[in-house]
Amino acid sequence: MRKFIALAVIAAMGIAAAPIQEKPEGKLPNKGRDMMLSMGAGMKGNKLEKTIAKAAESPLGSKANPVRENMPEGEVAYLRKLRCEDGTAPKFDRAGNVGEGPYGFIVDLYKVTCPGKDAVDVHIDMYHDGGETRPVPGFTIVN
Repeated sequence: MRKFIALAVIAAMGIAAAPIQEKPEGKLPNKGRDMMLSMGAGMKGNKLEKTIAKAAESPLGSKANPVRENMPEGEVAYLRKLRCEDGTAPKFDRAGNVGEGPYGFIVDLYKVTCPGKDAVDVHIDMYHDGGETRPVPGFTIVN
């Protein structure tokens, strides 16, 4: 567990500041994921695809099916696209990480709040390609 926490801190501090450049196939690089995989954490390939399919049985944004995004910038970009029932942008705060998620990477927890409503927990795994276009339950999304 300490290894995962240390890697998450390193990724958030050192790698998040790196500029994001486009790969030839159109996907954004994810140096945090590459580092985690090199340390033996996380999943890729067929195993990851099967786990994503299984996770889809749970609501998007739950701990069992975290939003898959690309580094802290992707987490924030996703949260900024969410809209409350009344069309306003919700407020959000990072509550911290909640340990290892279904894909073997660290999952962050955000508290997302609409006016006059209780905060909703939104779990995000930042070690993916990102670009999620679906909203978590109770929200809409703008693209």
